[in-house]
Amino acid sequence: MQKSTVLIGAIFIVVAIILGAFGAHALKAVLSEEKLLSFETGVRYQLIQGVSLLVIGLNSKTLGFELKLIERLLIIGTILFSISIYLLALAELMGISMKWLGPVTPIGGSLMIIGWFVFIYRLFLQKQNQ
Repeated sequence: MQKSTVLIGAIFIVVAIILGAFGAHALKAVLSEEKLLSFETGVRYQLIQGVSLLVIGLNSKTLGFELKLIERLLIIGTILFSISIYLLALAELMGISMKWLGPVTPIGGSLMIIGWFVFIYRLFLQKQNQ
């Protein structure tokens, strides 16, 4: 088991649940439907990545290959993706311009995609070597 990965996955899940409840109850009345849907997208991706990190972390020994690069790509990608979405959705409410964060979201998404491609590639190599 990779304890740090499991811990980060669990933290992602708890924070996503809190933010999801915050969005559903506190933000529903103050954000436009478009901004609220965007906020919920950040929550959804964070939750999915959190569960994924739990699974990867709990199964790290049985996978049979190094996971550090994959974990870093998924963690950094999730943070960049979800936090940028949260801030962009809340920018108007906070009265702050966050337009500069626009490019951060696809960078985070790209890191997550690359992380999953690296995972798939390493699984493929592992299968070929057996």
